[in-house]
Amino acid sequence: MARKMIFLNLPVADLRKSKDFYTALGWSVNPDFTDDNAACVVVDDNICLMLLARDFYSTFAERPIADTAAYSAAAYALALPEREAVDDLTDAALKAGGTEETAMNDRRTQEAEVGMYGRTFLDLDGHQWEPFYMPYPQ
Repeated sequence: MARKMIFLNLPVADLRKSKDFYTALGWSVNPDFTDDNAACVVVDDNICLMLLARDFYSTFAERPIADTAAYSAAAYALALPEREAVDDLTDAALKAGGTEETAMNDRRTQEAEVGMYGRTFLDLDGHQWEPFYMPYPQ
């Protein structure tokens, strides 16, 4: 059976700046699926981001593109193997020009009660990322 993969298609205002942002997080660009309209960012073996220039993205949907700088359209939660990885990824995002959302401290307190740890950052286009660590039962 073929493996399952996730491809997130994200509209971006500036493809070059977005590629730079995501490579600053330690992710790589697959040149085989990258051109002037799109870039394939490899998160891991099963997760890729397709960064699509806004004009090109509009050819994939009949509805208007969400203004993610003003509205939350989705939250991409990414489970990581340890708390330090959450901080490392978020800190890299902030250093690369992203912003951190800290208004969710009440939710974070509830998550901490069950051993979870997470942070939230927005990329250059306002796409919301939520890296988190959660201990798995043995």
